[in-house]
Amino acid sequence: QVQLVESGGGLVQTGGSLRLSCAASGRSNGSYAMGWFRQAPGKEREFVAAINWNGGRTDYGDSVKGRFTVSRDNAKNTVYLQMNSLKPEDTAVYYCAADQRFGVVSLRRSDYDYWGQGTQVTVSS
Repeated sequence: QVQLVESGGGLVQTGGSLRLSCAASGRSNGSYAMGWFRQAPGKEREFVAAINWNGGRTDYGDSVKGRFTVSRDNAKNTVYLQMNSLKPEDTAVYYCAADQRFGVVSLRRSDYDYWGQGTQVTVSS
């Protein structure tokens, strides 16, 4: 069992930056691949980024490529999402998730076994 807690969300102006954190407790963070998803009001939850267990593989949604960076510190049991050049369309609740298939990175929500409660990111125009 893994518990995930996101933090770092908030209100930022267009063009600004935020760094989200996802702290894992329970089973070692290094045993999981980790993903970030987001959900805006009235929309489906969409894939943002993913990273495998040792950070050797990453993947990003098309809308965030070149602006967001996912990383992890297994010693701290924490995964990060650095978000730069933020746009109003990035406004959403951001969720982190853990996938027991630690060697792969997946874009599919159904592949993830554990989810955090989410953190709100609002980008003002």
